[in-house]
Amino acid sequence: MGVGSLRVVFLDRDGVLNRALVRDGKQYPPASLKELEILPDAANALARLKDRGFLLIVVTNQPDVARGTQERALVENMHRVIQESLPIDDFFVCYHDDGDGCDCRKPKAGLLVLAAEKYGLRLENSYLIGDRWRDIDAGHAAGSTAVWIDRGYRERGLRGRRQRA
Repeated sequence: MGVGSLRVVFLDRDGVLNRALVRDGKQYPPASLKELEILPDAANALARLKDRGFLLIVVTNQPDVARGTQERALVENMHRVIQESLPIDDFFVCYHDDGDGCDCRKPKAGLLVLAAEKYGLRLENSYLIGDRWRDIDAGHAAGSTAVWIDRGYRERGLRGRRQRA
């Protein structure tokens, strides 16, 4: 395939590939490898996307590293386990918190832009699947088609139009 002809699906991690921990209606990432649980339908769904020629790239915010409540090595170990279980091609991770003002933290499109540069992707031909408003806003900011999985979290809803789950 030529540059820009690759088809890609960007995937959020927690709540899309693995079970998010929900406390008081708010979503949290697993705090240990023991808490990491791949969602039962993820492998089959991703295998079908791979069979259709999609590149599968995880784009995830992991601000607990910046907050000092989770080690970067643990996040990377979780990604290793996920990649051993699912046909993921790559991971792009923002380890910053909101106050850091980076371009990579969703809802900004920085992680998608970095992936597009690395793989020669055309973002307008891509999809993003997420379970939080930050994911959907990042997809829209990148010009991607965003698909929202509504997990019923108690947080700010989606801005503007709603996407299908």
